[in-house]
Amino acid sequence: MADEQVRADRTAERQAARTDELRSRLHRFVPLTGDERVLDVGTGTGAVASALAPFVREVVGLDPSEERLERARRDGPANASFVQGDAASLPFERGAFDLVTCVRTLHHVPRPEVVLAELVRVTRLDGRVLVVDQIAPVDILAALELDRFERARDATHTRLLSDGDIRAMLEMNNLVLLAGETVREQRELDAYLDLAGCEGEERAAAAALAPGATHEVDVGWYLARR
Repeated sequence: MADEQVRADRTAERQAARTDELRSRLHRFVPLTGDERVLDVGTGTGAVASALAPFVREVVGLDPSEERLERARRDGPANASFVQGDAASLPFERGAFDLVTCVRTLHHVPRPEVVLAELVRVTRLDGRVLVVDQIAPVDILAALELDRFERARDATHTRLLSDGDIRAMLEMNNLVLLAGETVREQRELDAYLDLAGCEGEERAAAAALAPGATHEVDVGWYLARR
């Protein structure tokens, strides 16, 4: 595997090419007044935080990787700040944010139900929670095979949740689902392996488990009210 700084740079470069697309989708999917205080959990190199920044008062991005945060701080807008921390134990008071986002992060954590409970804790009453993540296929065997590939590609991968899993966790936390949609994404294998810094023998092993040189995945978008 490439070192964390190389991976952070690759991620930032890939996300920079998709900034307009991400900003447009966020702006359409999440109604904003311009006065929100936002927390982006699992911010990485700050793509979501930076995309939201023009539309809100303040954004705080949180991530465990200092290398990724350094890149986020370097490129981030003036109303965005970035802190190191654990998604399962957020260093913020109850109800501190109007909107809390968690984008493509739950499949990297050992206990996503704990993370979601923390997202809810730091969201004010009547605030919003946005969860976006790749979702597992309905077929159990297909889901197991996809998880096996994702772990070979990136050791930080834990398990993909199904659409039903995510909706159930939202309901268990007394969140009201306001909007939900599934976006079909096409992935080119070599670029996807490059993004994770997957090289050498690990790359060959991951490629052998891949669904194909080009494959499609489903990404779920969920906006809920506390």
